[in-house]
Amino acid sequence: MSVIYLLLTLSILVAIIFFIAFIYSVKRGQYDDSYTPSVRMLFDDELVKTPSKESKETN
Repeated sequence: MSVIYLLLTLSILVAIIFFIAFIYSVKRGQYDDSYTPSVRMLFDDELVKTPSKESKETN
């Protein structure tokens, strides 16, 4: 039974350490995306699908 308490304590300690590391990395800007905004204007035309003139004339 004491092994369960030991493992439970260790697992909670490891979870807290990973949570602190995650919060630290978010505050330091590790997950900020600095690449996508610079190339977004290059791909804007591909996102907008406009119907062609031929399909409008056939309707």
